[in-house]
Amino acid sequence: MEKINIGGQAVIEGVMMRAPRAMAIAVRRPSGEIVVKKEQVVPLSEKYPLLKLPIVRGALALFSSLIIGINALNFSANEALAEEEEKKELSPLAMGGTMVVALGFGILLFFFLPLYLTNLAKPVIGDSNLVFNLVDGLIRVAVFLIYIWTISRMKDIQRVFQYHGAEHKSIFAFEAGEELTVANVRKYSCLHPRCGTSFLLIVMLVSILVFSLIPKLWPFYLKAGSRVVLLPLIAGISYEFLKWTAKNDKSALVRMIIAPGLALQRLTTREPDDSQLEVAIRSMEEALAENGGYKDDRLVV
Repeated sequence: MEKINIGGQAVIEGVMMRAPRAMAIAVRRPSGEIVVKKEQVVPLSEKYPLLKLPIVRGALALFSSLIIGINALNFSANEALAEEEEKKELSPLAMGGTMVVALGFGILLFFFLPLYLTNLAKPVIGDSNLVFNLVDGLIRVAVFLIYIWTISRMKDIQRVFQYHGAEHKSIFAFEAGEELTVANVRKYSCLHPRCGTSFLLIVMLVSILVFSLIPKLWPFYLKAGSRVVLLPLIAGISYEFLKWTAKNDKSALVRMIIAPGLALQRLTTREPDDSQLEVAIRSMEEALAENGGYKDDRLVV
């Protein structure tokens, strides 16, 4: 089998692992049984080669990850929390609505709110476009950090963060060519340079540069609308930057650049127990078996 890159996501009492052409979700039921959902996935870039272009592939990765993530959370919630007779899979319409609400909440909290607060501060910060966007960006990063810190205090979220740590440890072990056993996986770090948490932090920082191009004389509604329109571009640039750091992670400069993202992961990961590592390992093994062995450059874990 050729070497491949694996991505993933922690879900409720489980882990979703994504191989280039397959995905698997492993969830531990209250009974202790590990239930698995797996399927093959044909990348859209195979049908539409233009989607492989730099920037474009990053925007695609953001939205496809959102869709896959919501599906995985829906499955895990049904298996981990609900009784057999109460299980209800979301319809495509409900799934689409959930995705719109999730994306809308993120845009409102991390893009519109900082813009609104910065607009209120105009009498203090003056008319400089550079200062305006710098303050806007700093508020955005602050809101993001406060949000992460707040949810990290919740007991149920802390279990998800333990599975997040199990996901990272399993990926590290796989990348090192180790046999996927609990003992082998446990010795690795919970902090992975290709984590989605790091990606989101990069998005926050890249947005400062991109939004600085918006004319300062534009009214509030145009500035707010431009943040939605420019989101795919920001995601694409952030993806390419993350891809570059992953390829050059031996460089001292790159290690310094990715250090803030690794530090932030101390909030979004926790040390997993052996049962959680077992779930992550099972998810990876099932994804690899379903995949069959292909190359890929998936970066977000």
